[in-house]
Amino acid sequence: MIDQLTHTQSSFQKREFPVVLLLDNVLSEANLGSMFRLADAFGVQKIFFCGSEPNLKSNRLKRTARNTQNVVAFEYSENSEETIKMLKNEGFRSIAVEITSASIPIENFNLENSEKLVLVAGNERHGISEKTLKLCSECFHIEMFGANSSMNVAQSVGIALYEITKGFNKFAKK
Repeated sequence: MIDQLTHTQSSFQKREFPVVLLLDNVLSEANLGSMFRLADAFGVQKIFFCGSEPNLKSNRLKRTARNTQNVVAFEYSENSEETIKMLKNEGFRSIAVEITSASIPIENFNLENSEKLVLVAGNERHGISEKTLKLCSECFHIEMFGANSSMNVAQSVGIALYEITKGFNKFAKK
């Protein structure tokens, strides 16, 4: 028989990767809670909430985050462009998860061993603002096979973080 494990029984090792998440005007409290949970699950160093300040007292955010809002580092900034410029000056490679005329599939993401990354994701309706998108070094999209050309921002961030951490894990195993 197979037994389902609890959080304390799993063999997962806590790790932190040189990755920060910049959210360009993401508004939904459920999505914001999911971002905390994803950041914790994928060892993200910090979340930058840009544009709209998250309501950390929201029951919807807290229910979705499942207490990860208390363990993931985060910061609020009014301006996405200033924040991404600051991170680039600190040596971060800026990548966007957005469908553009120049985006490439996220499974083709390549990582240099020692680099730091800022993953940029945008508003639920409008995506990443044009000014912020222009500051990103590269754009990646998630290939989709249905009639719709977009997916929920939290789901796309989860897929992107999975691909990014796969790259870091390859270096760790060498």
